[in-house]
Amino acid sequence: MADVPEDLLYTEEHEYLKKTDAAGVYQIGITDYAQGELGDVVYVELPSVGESFTRKDVFGTVEAVKAVSDLYCPISGEIIEVNASLTDDPGQVNSDPYGAGWMVKIRISDESEVDTLLGPEEYGKHIE
Repeated sequence: MADVPEDLLYTEEHEYLKKTDAAGVYQIGITDYAQGELGDVVYVELPSVGESFTRKDVFGTVEAVKAVSDLYCPISGEIIEVNASLTDDPGQVNSDPYGAGWMVKIRISDESEVDTLLGPEEYGKHIE
């Protein structure tokens, strides 16, 4: 069974949103379920700091042995940090999707969009 942490929010496309200590800043990555479905991640393409996205925009791709998958932005905002360590070690997405395998940090532009995401229980039912 995939790991679904209680303190995160989720999209139906299998991205997660994690609140950081900074006001209005969230960390985005793919869920344990998603990395398991993809298989071994070999390359991650991420946006540049300063790029802005609206909710559901494609902000990057994950390339795995089995497939290439688009990454969809769960909320609108501006990218303020990118996990550069994934360039050298994309396997962190598999080994630690909620920790070292995070992808970007975004400064949210519309706080109300957070309410459109799935809670852990809803996401757990979605992947059953």
